[in-house]
Amino acid sequence: MYALNDPLSVKTIADLNFVSRSCLWRVFLLVSLTLVCFALSPPGRAVLPPPDGGYLGGNTAEGDDALFSLTTGTENTAIGSQALYSNTDGFQNTATGLGALYSNTIGNVNTADGYSALLSNTTGDNNTANGSFALQANTTGHENTANGSFALYSNTIGIANTATGQAALASNTEGGGNTAIGQSTLFKNTTGGLNTATGSGALYSNTTGNGNTANGAQVLVNNTTGDENTASGFQALNNNTTGGDNTATGLAALNSNTTGNNNTATGNQALYSNTADNNTATGAFALFSNTTGQQNTADGLQALFSNTTGSANTATGNNALYNNSTAGQNTATGQGALFSNTTGDRNTAVGTFALVVSNGKNNTGIGNNALRNNTTGNHNTASGVDALVNNTSGSANIALGISAGGNLTTGGNNIDIGNAGAAGESGTIRIGTTGTQTKTFVAGINGAAVTGAAVKVNAAGHLGTAPSSARFKDAIKPMDKASEAILGLKPVTFHYKKELDPEGIPQFGLVAEEVEKVNPDLVARDDEGKVYTVRYEAVNAMLLNEFLKEHRTVEELKATVVKQEKAIKALTAGLQKVSEQIELSRSTPQLVGNTH
Repeated sequence: MYALNDPLSVKTIADLNFVSRSCLWRVFLLVSLTLVCFALSPPGRAVLPPPDGGYLGGNTAEGDDALFSLTTGTENTAIGSQALYSNTDGFQNTATGLGALYSNTIGNVNTADGYSALLSNTTGDNNTANGSFALQANTTGHENTANGSFALYSNTIGIANTATGQAALASNTEGGGNTAIGQSTLFKNTTGGLNTATGSGALYSNTTGNGNTANGAQVLVNNTTGDENTASGFQALNNNTTGGDNTATGLAALNSNTTGNNNTATGNQALYSNTADNNTATGAFALFSNTTGQQNTADGLQALFSNTTGSANTATGNNALYNNSTAGQNTATGQGALFSNTTGDRNTAVGTFALVVSNGKNNTGIGNNALRNNTTGNHNTASGVDALVNNTSGSANIALGISAGGNLTTGGNNIDIGNAGAAGESGTIRIGTTGTQTKTFVAGINGAAVTGAAVKVNAAGHLGTAPSSARFKDAIKPMDKASEAILGLKPVTFHYKKELDPEGIPQFGLVAEEVEKVNPDLVARDDEGKVYTVRYEAVNAMLLNEFLKEHRTVEELKATVVKQEKAIKALTAGLQKVSEQIELSRSTPQLVGNTH
């Protein structure tokens, strides 16, 4: 399924080796002809007697023209035809093989073992060459070590290089501080320095790049001028050319990177397709498809696997943000977290399968399966195992606690804390679960002066204010004699039990069970259906009705009294008049008429 895109296959390496060997054999023939010319030329001077063992100054020569030009050099050993041929004053050199250290004149403490090893060295010191043509072109370079045919072949003035393997650092001329171990490692390096390559073909194409480390076959094989790269594993950073400060550990890690910088890939084919900068991938196939996305961090098997251009994403866990392609600023921690997200931005998922199928934006899911089924919902926050687990397209929901908001599907703007919520509802706040939480303590209420309507709570725990508008009422009619039930109520004084009121403050009110006997509609019940409290607001309304009835009676009596007062007043006035007439009649003399 994840077959390597192998631009530098074994066949390609074989072709390169064939080409390099063909070129090197041409050089071999040229050098051989040169040495033959030297052999056929008229002899100048030589050690006397002809070389055959030890000489003054601790020199040893064995072979035709070995140490041929020696004058004051000491402690040299030359074994082989024309070994150390040109050496005059150099000391403590060891040359074994035809033409070894041929051109050395005053170079010291060099060791050459092999045909034409250190052939061109003149004044370079402390070099070690083992193998045909090893350090063949070295002239003044020093502290170099070459083990293998053609190792450091072209080095001229480069210093402190170490090459072990056929054609290792073969093209190096001036580069210093390089270490190459393996066939054709750092083969094309010319002036690049402080590079370390271990493995066949490692850093093969590097020319002037510095400070690179390659461990493994074909690692950084195409790097040319890129600096400060570290690659370990077959074909790690295989195609890197000019990218710098990259670290790749694992089979084909950062395989396709060419110019990307500051990337870190650890794991099989991590950041395989990357060409961009500042990405970190840890785990097999992490950020596998990333091309130009930047500042991504993936830690886990196939984390951010499909990301191509998305930037600033962080994925921790197997398959986290697996399908993300172009979205950015997402954070996923946990196996399968944000697995299906492709274009949704600024999501945060922490927990196994959190936001696993989501493609929404600005969601936060913390806890295993949090927002697991969310697809297009945005701006949701879920904290807790299975929080908002069934939400699909609902937005702006907040759920806190295990399975909080678990019943929500498409509704929005809900807040569920320790409550499963209800499917499809919107704009609802639910805190706690009936039967689980039995007490509520909220600070900042008692003693805080405020105006407004009284808050009510029903048996289901629903809070609100009781409305009085006709908009909320049906079957409106006068209370009439219904309020007369309160005349049967028996107000009492009492104390609450100590567990409710340790201070035992005197209370005044009614007993709900007694009120129920008078009128069951005047009591409220708990969630078990038991009588719990008196509906004092209803009692107050009934009291008002009875008061108004009494008030009307009093008003009628007052009207009657007024009428009676008027009647009495009228009677009083009439009596006064009669009384006055009587008095008048008493004061007038009575005349008796004479009838005679």
